[in-house]
Amino acid sequence: MIRLALLLFALGAAWLQSEPALPARPGLWLLLALLPLVVLLLQRGLGWSRRVAVGVLALIVGYHYAAWRAELRLADRLDAVWEGRELTLVGRVYDLPQTTAQGWRLRLRVQAVEPVAARVPSQVLLTHMARAGRTWARPAAGACVQLRARLAIPHAPYNPGLFDYEAWLLEQGLRATGHVTAAPVEAEGCDGAWRAWLDGQRERIRTRLIAALADRPYAGVVVALAIGDQDAIPDAQWTLFRHTGVIHLMSISGLHVTIFSALVYALVQFAWRRAPRLCLWWPARKAGLALGLAAAAAYVALAGFGIPAQRTLYMLAVVVAGLWAGWPLSPGRILAAALGVVVAIDPWAALAAGFWLSFGAVAVLMYAEYGRLRPAPWGWAWARAQWAIALALTPPLLVLFGEVSLIAPLANAFAIPLVSLVAVPLVLLAALVPLEGLAGGAHAVIALTVQGLEWLDRLPHAVWSAARPSASAIGLALLGAALLLLPRGVPARALGALLFLPLVFPRLERPPPGGFWLQALDVGQGLAVVVRTAAHTLVYDTGPLYSSGADAGARVLVPSLRAQGVTRLDALVVSHDDTDHSGGALSLAAAYAPGVTLTPLAGRPPSSAHGQAIRGRLPAARPCAFGQHWAWDGVTFQVLHPPPHHYANPYYADNERSCVLRVQGRHGSVLLVGDIERLGELSLLERVPDSLASEVLVVGHHGSRSSSMPAFLDAVAPAFAVISVGHRNRFGHPHPEVIERLMARGVRILRTDRDGALRLRFTPAGVRIERARWDERRYWHAPAAAPP
Repeated sequence: MIRLALLLFALGAAWLQSEPALPARPGLWLLLALLPLVVLLLQRGLGWSRRVAVGVLALIVGYHYAAWRAELRLADRLDAVWEGRELTLVGRVYDLPQTTAQGWRLRLRVQAVEPVAARVPSQVLLTHMARAGRTWARPAAGACVQLRARLAIPHAPYNPGLFDYEAWLLEQGLRATGHVTAAPVEAEGCDGAWRAWLDGQRERIRTRLIAALADRPYAGVVVALAIGDQDAIPDAQWTLFRHTGVIHLMSISGLHVTIFSALVYALVQFAWRRAPRLCLWWPARKAGLALGLAAAAAYVALAGFGIPAQRTLYMLAVVVAGLWAGWPLSPGRILAAALGVVVAIDPWAALAAGFWLSFGAVAVLMYAEYGRLRPAPWGWAWARAQWAIALALTPPLLVLFGEVSLIAPLANAFAIPLVSLVAVPLVLLAALVPLEGLAGGAHAVIALTVQGLEWLDRLPHAVWSAARPSASAIGLALLGAALLLLPRGVPARALGALLFLPLVFPRLERPPPGGFWLQALDVGQGLAVVVRTAAHTLVYDTGPLYSSGADAGARVLVPSLRAQGVTRLDALVVSHDDTDHSGGALSLAAAYAPGVTLTPLAGRPPSSAHGQAIRGRLPAARPCAFGQHWAWDGVTFQVLHPPPHHYANPYYADNERSCVLRVQGRHGSVLLVGDIERLGELSLLERVPDSLASEVLVVGHHGSRSSSMPAFLDAVAPAFAVISVGHRNRFGHPHPEVIERLMARGVRILRTDRDGALRLRFTPAGVRIERARWDERRYWHAPAAAPP
């Protein structure tokens, strides 16, 4: 019954994380009102009624406990009146500050603020973007500093099924973000000296390891295994680790902490038993348990008490406490107790993929070994464990990441011993003992491991990508895994394979013939639009390059297309050279190899280095020009701008040469105009005034004042206007005058900064609108205007 209660307590806390708003206080009074009934059932009820009573109570308690903790965290906030205003902050640099491509980033635990009337959260995430004449030294880890900054309430682009940055900030306790506006200076009076000492030691270890490894390719992995700092691992290596299913091995993870603790436990027991006096003073088993847990705690401290590492420490503490006290603990009770402790300490654990995967993997191993009459040879047992984890975790991996590594069992079979048993001890020795050769030895082991991973990654079909599965497909696949993992000889065991069929061959939703869908992804200050017909897909613009060096193609477009089950990209249109429209083109083309590419970049040499790279990497691209047209599945596509002679005129700005595309289906049309301004709009009004009318207008230049002239809006006469724009962007888009023009014409305005990703379905009943930030709203999402 205790296991049931702990499980439902955790499920109640997870349930709260799916709510659009926190429950009202009357829910707590309902809980108190139910207590007498629960007590009565526990005292006089039958076995089943007791279980039901305990389960219901645990579920409700978990839900409201998580709600109470969420209220406390949300109360630690930045008042809207202070958003964007310059403030003076005094605080301690918490954790390790990071050097970024264009500056640095750090967490600050705020101790004081000026003006004193300002209400700011206790912990904020700050960035510094270096510019000419304004490059400031990065503060050291643990330093007490004074700086000036402008803060903002957490807000991030939101796309269905992709990473929710606001949820991550909530779990980390970061309730405001901002940028530094003046050079940090040393301050006094900050508390938290012990944590400052710890972070200072971690930074010294990082500096020493990087110096020892110089420019070796896997120095970032060595640092990540030592202190949990993953920022020095390049994106290409992360891609390899993801494709081979070993991401959990390349930083401080629960597996490394557990194996290191077990190694210390075994070594202490081995040495302790050879000292009879020590055994008389303290039993070898208890000494091993205590020092093994202490070693795990030290490793977690070296990782900066990262939340995933903390979860492992709590699990180990539960195991050690039970074994120390001699409780009759079954593996199921240990897992349930650890689950309850982790959720009680961190109710937001359900937001992290690692929470589900770590507990799920342990539960799968316990289930796969349950009821076995005799132990298998170690090699067979190891292979069976890898098979069980790969099979059972396939459904959640598809939900969380949209892909599954088919070579992960093979990769983990050799990578886990090499990394966890050889590399990690060498890394820890190199971190604690400044001897030459230790860091190099750890790097050599990792390099050997990576060589094997690269060989596996070159195998055909190493990674399987699929559409985001439905809830029913996930449930059937999990049931199928449970059947397949039963011992041989169990009747109907092989039928489990059939239950995977809905996952492998999902029923994908598509527009009907003659219909189409338009999706404006939320990429911040930029534009990325996906147009889907019954059997074809077109992408219009690919979003921005981000300051971190990443781009919207890799971060948003490719994962979103894969989640929808898109396996082929029939056409790519890059409207013009600006990087907020073309930033993700290379990443998208590398993942999908579009059938045809239309862009003004092919008609005239681009002025930017990024545009030149696109032109060089997409040699088959054709100039986008008036008169091009085609039809897919009863939907017509017409290029209305630019006319061919615009390419010969050097005085046209890139914006004015934007590729303008009109899509006409059986039940409506849309006009995509890129960044055209007045000159481009006048050209369209002069040449094709009768071809502009459309139900939906993707507003030009993000709603800039230089676009959307009254005459142009009158010619288009849209019912809906889509504005792709970044939250609180520095350009002030969309301009109030443009909003007034649209509202004066009765146009319904849809904005990605307020609505998240937008999907418009053109149906016989009209345009059906889906807005991710409202349709999938969670209680932590930044407040926005009420939905119209």
